[in-house]
Amino acid sequence: MMMRAGRVHAYHEPITVDEVNIPEIEGPNDVIVKIGGAGVCRTDLHIVEGIWKDAVSNPALPYTIGHENAGWIESVGSAVSHLKRGDPVIVHPLMTCGLCPACRGGRDMYCTDSHFPGLDGTDGGYAEYLKTSVRSVIPLAPGTDPVLLAPYADAGITAYHAIKKLAPLTYPGCRVVVLGIGGLGHFAVQILRALTPATVIAVDAQKQRLAFAESIGSHHGVWAGNDGGVAGVHAIAPEGVDIVFDFVGEHGTPDASLAMLAKGGSYSVIGYGGQVKVPTLDFVNQEINIVGNLVGTYNELAELMELNHQGRVTITAQQFPLADAPKVLAMLDGGQIIGRAVLVP
Repeated sequence: MMMRAGRVHAYHEPITVDEVNIPEIEGPNDVIVKIGGAGVCRTDLHIVEGIWKDAVSNPALPYTIGHENAGWIESVGSAVSHLKRGDPVIVHPLMTCGLCPACRGGRDMYCTDSHFPGLDGTDGGYAEYLKTSVRSVIPLAPGTDPVLLAPYADAGITAYHAIKKLAPLTYPGCRVVVLGIGGLGHFAVQILRALTPATVIAVDAQKQRLAFAESIGSHHGVWAGNDGGVAGVHAIAPEGVDIVFDFVGEHGTPDASLAMLAKGGSYSVIGYGGQVKVPTLDFVNQEINIVGNLVGTYNELAELMELNHQGRVTITAQQFPLADAPKVLAMLDGGQIIGRAVLVP
Protein backbone atom coordinates (compact mmCIF):
# COMPACT_ATOMS: atom_id res chain seq x y z
CA MET A 1 0.00 0.00 0.00
CA MET A 2 1.09 3.56 -0.67
CA MET A 3 0.99 6.87 1.18
CA ARG A 4 2.05 10.49 0.64
CA ALA A 5 5.30 11.76 2.17
CA GLY A 6 7.32 15.00 2.01
CA ARG A 7 10.85 14.06 1.01
CA VAL A 8 14.25 15.65 0.45
CA HIS A 9 15.68 14.64 -2.92
CA ALA A 10 18.51 17.18 -3.19
CA TYR A 11 19.95 19.81 -0.88
CA HIS A 12 19.07 23.44 -1.64
CA GLU A 13 16.01 22.25 -3.57
CA PRO A 14 12.39 22.33 -2.36
CA ILE A 15 11.06 19.08 -0.96
CA THR A 16 8.43 17.19 -2.93
CA VAL A 17 5.37 15.23 -1.78
CA ASP A 18 5.72 11.72 -3.21
CA GLU A 19 3.90 8.40 -3.17
CA VAL A 20 5.89 5.88 -1.09
CA ASN A 21 5.26 2.56 0.62
CA ILE A 22 3.51 2.59 3.99
CA PRO A 23 5.98 1.41 6.68
CA GLU A 24 5.47 -2.04 8.17
CA ILE A 25 6.15 -3.68 11.51
CA GLU A 26 9.51 -5.46 11.33
CA GLY A 27 10.60 -5.90 14.96
CA PRO A 28 8.86 -6.72 18.24
CA ASN A 29 9.27 -3.17 19.60
CA ASP A 30 8.14 -1.38 16.45
CA VAL A 31 5.13 0.93 16.47
CA ILE A 32 3.34 2.40 13.46
CA VAL A 33 1.69 5.76 14.17
CA LYS A 34 -1.02 7.19 11.96
CA ILE A 35 0.07 10.81 11.78
CA GLY A 36 -2.45 13.36 12.97
CA GLY A 37 -0.08 16.31 12.77
CA ALA A 38 3.58 16.92 11.93
CA GLY A 39 5.22 20.09 13.15
CA VAL A 40 7.24 22.22 10.75
CA CYS A 41 10.56 23.16 12.33
CA ARG A 42 13.40 25.49 11.36
CA THR A 43 15.64 22.43 11.56
CA ASP A 44 13.72 21.12 8.54
CA LEU A 45 14.91 24.20 6.65
CA HIS A 46 18.47 23.56 7.80
CA ILE A 47 18.19 19.94 6.63
CA VAL A 48 17.18 21.11 3.16
CA GLU A 49 20.07 23.58 3.22
CA GLY A 50 22.49 20.69 3.88
CA ILE A 51 23.62 22.04 7.25
CA TRP A 52 22.99 18.70 8.97
CA LYS A 53 24.33 16.27 6.37
CA ASP A 54 27.87 16.03 7.73
CA ALA A 55 26.72 16.00 11.35
CA VAL A 56 24.57 12.92 10.66
CA SER A 57 27.02 11.10 8.36
CA ASN A 58 25.66 12.33 5.04
CA PRO A 59 22.44 10.28 4.87
CA ALA A 60 21.30 8.76 1.59
CA LEU A 61 18.68 10.76 -0.30
CA PRO A 62 15.76 10.83 -0.69
CA TYR A 63 14.17 10.47 2.72
CA THR A 64 11.10 11.78 4.52
CA ILE A 65 11.65 14.66 6.93
CA GLY A 66 9.56 15.67 9.95
CA HIS A 67 10.56 15.05 13.59
CA GLU A 68 7.61 16.60 15.51
CA ASN A 69 4.88 14.00 15.33
CA ALA A 70 1.65 13.07 17.04
CA GLY A 71 -1.26 10.88 16.05
CA TRP A 72 -2.87 7.53 16.81
CA ILE A 73 -1.51 4.03 17.16
CA GLU A 74 -2.03 2.07 13.95
CA SER A 75 -0.20 -1.19 14.72
CA VAL A 76 2.40 -2.53 17.17
CA GLY A 77 5.05 -5.23 17.38
CA SER A 78 4.67 -8.46 19.30
CA ALA A 79 6.42 -7.14 22.43
CA VAL A 80 4.14 -4.09 22.81
CA SER A 81 1.24 -4.83 25.15
CA HIS A 82 0.22 -1.43 26.58
CA LEU A 83 -0.74 0.29 23.31
CA LYS A 84 -3.63 -0.51 21.01
CA ARG A 85 -4.92 0.73 17.69
CA GLY A 86 -6.54 4.17 18.00
CA ASP A 87 -4.72 5.29 21.15
CA PRO A 88 -3.66 8.98 20.87
CA VAL A 89 0.09 9.46 21.28
CA ILE A 90 2.90 11.96 20.89
CA VAL A 91 6.27 10.72 19.64
CA HIS A 92 9.61 11.64 21.17
CA PRO A 93 11.82 12.46 18.17
CA LEU A 94 14.69 10.12 19.09
CA MET A 95 14.59 6.33 18.81
CA THR A 96 16.89 5.13 21.59
CA CYS A 97 18.45 1.79 22.52
CA GLY A 98 17.58 1.76 26.23
CA LEU A 99 20.81 -0.08 27.04
CA CYS A 100 23.68 2.42 26.89
CA PRO A 101 24.82 4.35 30.00
CA ALA A 102 23.07 7.52 28.80
CA CYS A 103 19.73 5.74 28.42
CA ARG A 104 20.18 3.91 31.72
CA GLY A 105 20.86 7.26 33.39
CA GLY A 106 17.76 8.94 31.99
CA ARG A 107 19.77 11.12 29.60
CA ASP A 108 18.38 9.40 26.55
CA MET A 109 19.05 12.30 24.18
CA TYR A 110 22.75 11.28 24.49
CA CYS A 111 22.01 7.68 23.41
CA THR A 112 25.02 6.15 21.68
CA ASP A 113 22.95 3.87 19.42
CA SER A 114 20.03 6.03 18.35
CA HIS A 115 18.11 6.97 15.22
CA PHE A 116 16.48 10.34 14.58
CA PRO A 117 13.60 9.96 12.12
CA GLY A 118 13.30 12.94 9.82
CA LEU A 119 16.91 14.04 10.42
CA ASP A 120 19.50 11.28 9.98
CA GLY A 121 18.04 9.59 6.89
CA THR A 122 15.48 7.54 8.82
CA ASP A 123 12.04 8.39 7.45
CA GLY A 124 10.15 10.97 9.51
CA GLY A 125 6.60 12.19 9.91
CA TYR A 126 5.83 14.46 6.95
CA ALA A 127 3.72 11.51 5.95
CA GLU A 128 0.52 9.62 6.60
CA TYR A 129 2.26 7.00 8.74
CA LEU A 130 5.49 6.85 10.79
CA LYS A 131 7.43 3.86 12.06
CA THR A 132 9.06 4.41 15.44
CA SER A 133 9.98 2.50 18.60
CA VAL A 134 7.81 1.78 21.62
CA ARG A 135 10.46 3.60 23.67
CA SER A 136 9.59 6.82 21.83
CA VAL A 137 5.82 6.77 22.28
CA ILE A 138 4.07 8.75 25.03
CA PRO A 139 0.38 7.89 25.45
CA LEU A 140 -1.99 10.84 25.75
CA ALA A 141 -5.18 10.98 27.78
CA PRO A 142 -8.03 9.05 26.15
CA GLY A 143 -9.99 11.25 23.78
CA THR A 144 -7.14 13.75 23.30
CA ASP A 145 -6.92 15.27 19.83
CA PRO A 146 -3.20 14.94 19.06
CA VAL A 147 -3.12 16.95 15.83
CA LEU A 148 -1.97 20.33 17.19
CA LEU A 149 0.18 18.81 19.93
CA ALA A 150 2.87 17.60 17.51
CA PRO A 151 5.25 20.59 18.01
CA TYR A 152 5.62 19.74 21.70
CA ALA A 153 7.73 16.81 20.51
CA ASP A 154 10.68 19.05 19.62
CA ALA A 155 9.95 22.77 19.85
CA GLY A 156 8.27 22.24 23.19
CA ILE A 157 10.73 19.88 24.86
CA THR A 158 13.79 21.68 23.52
CA ALA A 159 12.57 24.89 25.16
CA TYR A 160 11.57 22.96 28.29
CA HIS A 161 14.96 21.21 28.49
CA ALA A 162 16.88 24.49 28.16
CA ILE A 163 14.79 26.29 30.77
CA LYS A 164 14.69 23.41 33.25
CA LYS A 165 18.51 23.31 33.27
CA LEU A 166 18.81 26.98 34.24
CA ALA A 167 15.64 27.34 36.33
CA PRO A 168 17.66 26.88 39.57
CA LEU A 169 19.55 30.09 38.72
CA THR A 170 16.38 32.18 38.70
CA TYR A 171 14.97 34.10 41.66
CA PRO A 172 12.28 36.72 42.27
CA GLY A 173 13.38 39.89 40.52
CA CYS A 174 15.79 38.28 38.09
CA ARG A 175 15.41 39.19 34.43
CA VAL A 176 15.45 36.67 31.60
CA VAL A 177 15.40 37.35 27.86
CA VAL A 178 13.65 35.10 25.36
CA LEU A 179 15.22 36.03 22.03
CA GLY A 180 13.06 34.95 19.10
CA ILE A 181 9.32 34.47 19.62
CA GLY A 182 8.79 31.76 17.07
CA GLY A 183 7.85 28.12 17.43
CA LEU A 184 10.24 27.50 20.34
CA GLY A 185 10.19 30.98 21.83
CA HIS A 186 6.44 31.04 22.36
CA PHE A 187 6.76 27.83 24.36
CA ALA A 188 9.66 29.33 26.33
CA VAL A 189 7.70 32.34 27.53
CA GLN A 190 5.02 30.09 28.98
CA ILE A 191 7.46 27.56 30.45
CA LEU A 192 9.40 30.33 32.20
CA ARG A 193 6.17 31.60 33.73
CA ALA A 194 5.24 28.06 34.81
CA LEU A 195 8.61 27.03 36.28
CA THR A 196 10.29 30.23 37.50
CA PRO A 197 9.65 33.58 39.23
CA ALA A 198 11.66 35.45 36.56
CA THR A 199 10.67 38.66 34.84
CA VAL A 200 10.44 37.67 31.16
CA ILE A 201 11.63 40.03 28.40
CA ALA A 202 10.68 39.00 24.86
CA VAL A 203 12.91 40.21 22.01
CA ASP A 204 11.99 39.86 18.34
CA ALA A 205 12.44 41.68 15.04
CA GLN A 206 8.69 41.54 14.32
CA LYS A 207 6.54 43.79 16.44
CA GLN A 208 3.47 41.60 15.99
CA ARG A 209 5.37 38.78 17.67
CA LEU A 210 6.10 41.02 20.64
CA ALA A 211 2.39 41.63 21.08
CA PHE A 212 1.89 37.88 20.80
CA ALA A 213 4.56 37.28 23.48
CA GLU A 214 2.87 39.67 25.88
CA SER A 215 -0.47 37.97 25.25
CA ILE A 216 0.99 34.64 26.43
CA GLY A 217 2.82 35.96 29.47
CA SER A 218 5.96 38.01 28.81
CA HIS A 219 6.34 41.04 31.07
CA HIS A 220 8.12 43.19 28.48
CA GLY A 221 8.57 43.26 24.73
CA VAL A 222 11.65 44.70 23.02
CA TRP A 223 11.93 45.25 19.29
CA ALA A 224 15.25 43.90 18.04
CA GLY A 225 15.92 46.85 15.69
CA ASN A 226 19.38 47.56 14.35
CA ASP A 227 21.27 46.51 17.50
CA GLY A 228 19.46 43.23 18.10
CA GLY A 229 17.52 44.67 21.01
CA VAL A 230 20.53 45.41 23.24
CA ALA A 231 19.58 49.03 23.98
CA GLY A 232 15.97 48.12 24.67
CA VAL A 233 16.95 45.37 27.07
CA HIS A 234 19.39 47.67 28.90
CA ALA A 235 16.62 50.24 29.24
CA ILE A 236 14.76 47.64 31.30
CA ALA A 237 17.83 46.10 32.99
CA PRO A 238 20.64 48.70 33.00
CA GLU A 239 23.20 46.28 34.45
CA GLY A 240 22.19 43.47 32.15
CA VAL A 241 20.02 40.39 32.45
CA ASP A 242 20.68 37.14 34.27
CA ILE A 243 19.91 34.75 31.40
CA VAL A 244 19.40 34.99 27.65
CA PHE A 245 17.71 32.09 25.88
CA ASP A 246 18.65 32.52 22.22
CA PHE A 247 16.18 30.71 19.98
CA VAL A 248 17.70 32.16 16.80
CA GLY A 249 21.43 31.49 17.08
CA GLU A 250 22.40 33.34 13.90
CA HIS A 251 22.14 36.71 12.14
CA GLY A 252 23.97 38.49 14.95
CA THR A 253 21.97 37.15 17.89
CA PRO A 254 24.97 35.54 19.66
CA ASP A 255 26.75 38.91 19.88
CA ALA A 256 23.57 40.69 20.94
CA SER A 257 22.83 38.05 23.57
CA LEU A 258 26.26 38.35 25.15
CA ALA A 259 25.95 42.15 25.18
CA MET A 260 22.69 41.85 27.12
CA LEU A 261 24.18 39.80 29.97
CA ALA A 262 25.03 41.06 33.43
CA LYS A 263 28.17 39.83 35.16
CA GLY A 264 27.71 36.22 36.13
CA GLY A 265 24.99 35.82 33.50
CA SER A 266 24.25 32.76 31.38
CA TYR A 267 23.83 32.56 27.61
CA SER A 268 21.73 29.56 26.61
CA VAL A 269 22.14 28.59 22.94
CA ILE A 270 19.16 26.82 21.38
CA GLY A 271 18.96 28.21 17.85
CA TYR A 272 21.95 27.62 15.61
CA GLY A 273 23.57 28.51 12.32
CA GLY A 274 25.86 31.31 13.49
CA GLN A 275 28.99 31.48 15.64
CA VAL A 276 29.77 32.43 19.21
CA LYS A 277 33.01 34.41 19.47
CA VAL A 278 34.06 35.44 22.96
CA PRO A 279 37.47 36.67 24.12
CA THR A 280 38.71 34.48 26.96
CA LEU A 281 39.11 37.61 29.10
CA ASP A 282 35.34 38.10 28.96
CA PHE A 283 34.78 34.67 30.46
CA VAL A 284 37.02 35.66 33.36
CA ASN A 285 36.10 39.30 33.84
CA GLN A 286 32.36 38.84 33.27
CA GLU A 287 32.23 35.28 34.65
CA ILE A 288 29.66 34.34 32.03
CA ASN A 289 28.36 30.88 31.28
CA ILE A 290 27.56 29.60 27.79
CA VAL A 291 25.28 26.58 27.67
CA GLY A 292 24.35 24.43 24.67
CA ASN A 293 21.09 22.52 24.38
CA LEU A 294 19.93 19.39 22.62
CA VAL A 295 16.36 18.15 22.44
CA GLY A 296 14.89 17.16 25.80
CA THR A 297 14.45 13.67 27.19
CA TYR A 298 11.48 11.31 27.05
CA ASN A 299 10.67 12.15 30.68
CA GLU A 300 10.83 15.88 29.95
CA LEU A 301 8.32 15.45 27.14
CA ALA A 302 6.04 13.59 29.55
CA GLU A 303 6.43 16.44 32.08
CA LEU A 304 5.67 19.05 29.44
CA MET A 305 2.55 17.20 28.34
CA GLU A 306 1.40 17.30 31.96
CA LEU A 307 1.86 21.10 31.97
CA ASN A 308 -0.22 21.18 28.79
CA HIS A 309 -2.86 18.96 30.41
CA GLN A 310 -2.98 21.43 33.32
CA GLY A 311 -3.50 24.29 30.86
CA ARG A 312 -0.24 26.03 31.87
CA VAL A 313 1.55 25.65 28.54
CA THR A 314 -0.52 25.84 25.37
CA ILE A 315 0.33 26.02 21.70
CA THR A 316 -0.49 28.48 18.96
CA ALA A 317 -0.39 26.64 15.66
CA GLN A 318 -1.60 27.00 12.11
CA GLN A 319 -2.77 23.90 10.24
CA PHE A 320 -1.86 23.17 6.62
CA PRO A 321 -2.45 20.12 4.42
CA LEU A 322 0.53 17.83 3.90
CA ALA A 323 0.40 18.62 0.18
CA ASP A 324 1.40 22.21 1.02
CA ALA A 325 4.60 21.19 2.83
CA PRO A 326 6.99 22.87 0.33
CA LYS A 327 5.00 26.13 0.52
CA VAL A 328 4.84 26.01 4.33
CA LEU A 329 8.62 25.63 4.58
CA ALA A 330 8.99 28.70 2.37
CA MET A 331 6.55 30.59 4.62
CA LEU A 332 8.57 29.61 7.69
CA ASP A 333 11.77 30.76 6.00
CA GLY A 334 10.09 34.09 5.26
CA GLY A 335 8.96 34.64 8.86
CA GLN A 336 5.28 34.30 7.98
CA ILE A 337 4.38 31.73 10.65
CA ILE A 338 3.18 32.85 14.09
CA GLY A 339 3.72 30.13 16.66
CA ARG A 340 4.08 26.81 14.86
CA ALA A 341 2.88 25.29 11.60
CA VAL A 342 1.44 21.79 11.62
CA LEU A 343 1.01 19.62 8.53
CA VAL A 344 -2.13 17.45 8.51
CA PRO A 345 -2.23 14.43 6.14
